[in-house]
Amino acid sequence: MNMNIHTLDLSEAIKKYATRFHTIEDLHPLLEQASQAKYVLLGESTHGTSEFYSLRAEISKWLIVNHGFSFVAVEGDWPSCYKVNRYCKGLTSNYSHASDALTSFRRWPEWMWANEEMVGFIDWLKTYNHEKPSSNKVGFHGIDVYSLWESMEEIVRYLESINSPDIAKAKAAFSCFEPYHKEMQLYGVSSTFYGQDCFEELMELLQSLHENRHLYEEESEGQLHLRMNALAVENAERYYRTMVTSDSESWNIRDEHMVEAIDEVTRHYGPQAKGIIWEHNTHIGDARATDMQEDGMSTSAS
Repeated sequence: MNMNIHTLDLSEAIKKYATRFHTIEDLHPLLEQASQAKYVLLGESTHGTSEFYSLRAEISKWLIVNHGFSFVAVEGDWPSCYKVNRYCKGLTSNYSHASDALTSFRRWPEWMWANEEMVGFIDWLKTYNHEKPSSNKVGFHGIDVYSLWESMEEIVRYLESINSPDIAKAKAAFSCFEPYHKEMQLYGVSSTFYGQDCFEELMELLQSLHENRHLYEEESEGQLHLRMNALAVENAERYYRTMVTSDSESWNIRDEHMVEAIDEVTRHYGPQAKGIIWEHNTHIGDARATDMQEDGMSTSAS
């Protein structure tokens, strides 16, 4: 009986206080308040639902145009999003249309970002950035942790392009991962139960990159690309090494990585930078309000 009364009260409260919106203009009072924050977190209860993508795109456009937000960070891999970012900023001639740039999402779940709703937003962002100076172009970045192999490939490619003294260490670390054929569970089982992992090779590379960081300061976007791929590789190795034995610990590694990634991207854009974050509600909500906390899980926002 109490549950029915509670449900009735909630229904009445919704009828009394909820406000229906039809266009983005109806959200302006709420968006004006949100625009004062350093980060605006735009969630979704399901991945791939058209309405979420379309509304987030319209909200993001409004925040960018009216309040100068610096970047959009999404629940996607850094390497794939970096290609889209370069397209949006006019830094590459490899793609003639947003749909071409989005083909860089080749690994599951590619439909999360390579979809029709994203095409419109990415082309809008490229047009918006066209007349902007480099320092004011709005970025599009991936902050997820899954891109171990792709990020290793990017590190090797970048170090080769500048003839870096770290290339041998990078290739050694990459060759250690190659036998697992991009099978993350295979690497997790090997490291957890057989003590065969690539931790030492990876740490040697990351330490060397840190010691030689003065060599990687010529081009701003290139610096960020190297730092973010190194961060992804470090945390992805921890994630895959942990996922076989602990769901909650691997979840926390992933969400903590997202926070680190956002911090790194923010530093790139400067102290006044403001970001828009697109993620599932389980990442940007407060775990203390759910049973996730009982399972030992955190979320990026909490």
